[in-house]
Amino acid sequence: MSTSPTAPERSRKEAPTSVTSLPPLSAERLAARRRRLRRGYGLFALFAFPNLALIAVFAYWPIIANLYLSLTSWDFISPEPLFVGLTNYTSMLVSPSFHKVLWVSLVWVVVVVGISLVLGVLLAALFSKKLPGTSVATGIVFTPHVVSGAAIAVVWLFIFDPNYGLARVVFNLVGADSPSWTTDADWALPALLIVSIWKGVGFVSIVYLAGIQGLPTDVLEAAELDGANSFQTFTRVILPLLSPTTFFLVITQTIGAFQAFDLIAVMTNGGPASSTTTLSWFIYEQAFSRSNVGLSAAAGTVMFVILMVITALQFRFVEKKVHY
Repeated sequence: MSTSPTAPERSRKEAPTSVTSLPPLSAERLAARRRRLRRGYGLFALFAFPNLALIAVFAYWPIIANLYLSLTSWDFISPEPLFVGLTNYTSMLVSPSFHKVLWVSLVWVVVVVGISLVLGVLLAALFSKKLPGTSVATGIVFTPHVVSGAAIAVVWLFIFDPNYGLARVVFNLVGADSPSWTTDADWALPALLIVSIWKGVGFVSIVYLAGIQGLPTDVLEAAELDGANSFQTFTRVILPLLSPTTFFLVITQTIGAFQAFDLIAVMTNGGPASSTTTLSWFIYEQAFSRSNVGLSAAAGTVMFVILMVITALQFRFVEKKVHY
């Protein structure tokens, strides 16, 4: 009678055979491999160096130079900047006027980005219906984005004129006088917000429209078969699928809002009473109007840090809700 193999015998039979080691490479083959690697690294450096050099010269070096200037006192006239350490930062961060600048910048970014995204996605949903005249309406909405900000500011200065502008017609319909939009501290910032949103909403709507047109049709058809109405399909299917587009627009529009300059320069010049002085305008004003280069550089560094923190937080928390 045959006996079954014991456990050690089974383990020896089931153990995989060892792979024979490859013979060592000869010295000639090792040298050839090293030459191929060196050629590969050299080719990579040849193609990458011009781009890296441009990035270093036009991106990283200005940041480093600005950081150095923020630690100095200079007026564009003195031969050499005077090193003052953190004096610019301490004087700026304790200044009530700079706190107002930060508050105006926060209001500007939140209102412009928030309203632009809401209006943009609603317009994109309307344009996606392919109603008669949609192509013309899309072009009209997108046109302000490609027009010079200075030209748009001049046109809106006429619209907001309390004596001759078109805005007074709207107020006259309700029996009220048109306010002094750009010379009244209570109305200057709302006026700039209206113009900035009007200028940027076209770009947002076009990006959202491209996102809607790229959505999978089978998902939308499945929602329709399940009995979802248009509102439910938009809020529960389309908007979640547009989260990558929203994530992209939140980052780009936030950075663009912080950098807003041309509308402020033409329409209000930062006033009245600093009511429209954002961080970008504060940087310009300190450097070229008051010749305080060190304080301007310190404000630029603060804006850089704020943008870095906001972008990092968006990637840390907002991207988790993105459905790719």
